[in-house]
Amino acid sequence: MQTILGATGQIGRELAKELNTAFTQQIRLVSRHPQRINDTDTLMSADLLNADDTNKAVAGSNIVYLTAGLPMDTERWMREWPIIMNNVIQACTAHQAKLVYFDNTYMYPQTSTPQTEDTPFQPHGQKGEIRGAITQTLLHAMENEKIDGLICRAPEFYGPGHTQSITNTLVTDALAAGKKPKVFLRNDTKRTLIYTPDASRAMALLGNTPDAYGQTWHLPCDDNRLTYKEFIRLAAKHYKAQRFDVTAEHTVLNAWVLKLAGLFNPLLRDASELLPRYKQDNIFVSDKFKQRFPEFQVTTYEEGLKVMARENKSKS
Repeated sequence: MQTILGATGQIGRELAKELNTAFTQQIRLVSRHPQRINDTDTLMSADLLNADDTNKAVAGSNIVYLTAGLPMDTERWMREWPIIMNNVIQACTAHQAKLVYFDNTYMYPQTSTPQTEDTPFQPHGQKGEIRGAITQTLLHAMENEKIDGLICRAPEFYGPGHTQSITNTLVTDALAAGKKPKVFLRNDTKRTLIYTPDASRAMALLGNTPDAYGQTWHLPCDDNRLTYKEFIRLAAKHYKAQRFDVTAEHTVLNAWVLKLAGLFNPLLRDASELLPRYKQDNIFVSDKFKQRFPEFQVTTYEEGLKVMARENKSKS
């Protein structure tokens, strides 16, 4: 049995599809309100803040994937993430289940220095601090042989379905709605974005590769990094090909506009600690994964945006 904790998000949904296609049909989907992805899926309702619920959700599993997410609420992150991580580690330890943890880069320094698996944690705010802390909790459990685990780390998302990210919200969703895209601070810095189906495919592969455990892995991204100006131009080309009435024109939101908007928008206010990463290039390096799995085909920005434009056209 392979179990996905937090199975209703886009990463969990894509992961369930990939596991079913390539590895196993014995899949348990766990969330507060789980929904079947594959015909053979087993559903279980659970609250990961509850230790008993988490223990029951993990029981009988060989591999557990922690893909759960929380709303962009700093106080909630600080209160709930440590509980979730501790409950999952304890449950996996009790049932001798392997753990695959889906992580982000919030704890990395927000500079132009290329990010590798060895990049030290230097968070620029409370959300980065808490993500760094729970990752360290897992690393400590792995190092002390309490748990057989691996960490999958990904930069910012873009992708189809219900992918939730700044790029989707401000760029591709805007194009689909016939609105002008927006960009934080600058449109001329290189961005590393990961296509959500690639993230899930890579995580499924790592979880089913025995010698991948005990390590941190950067999930694979297209190394042809684009600026937002280039990304929007490419996206507009594909949305225009699907008969959307769009152009590559966009608005760059400067710091004072974002600060003012944060006074009225709590989600934007909570995202403010991430703004420094938009001032310079963001170079996320996934060479380790690509060298270990040379056969893995990374989706190019061209291919990914073409799929997204077609999907949005089918919905319109």
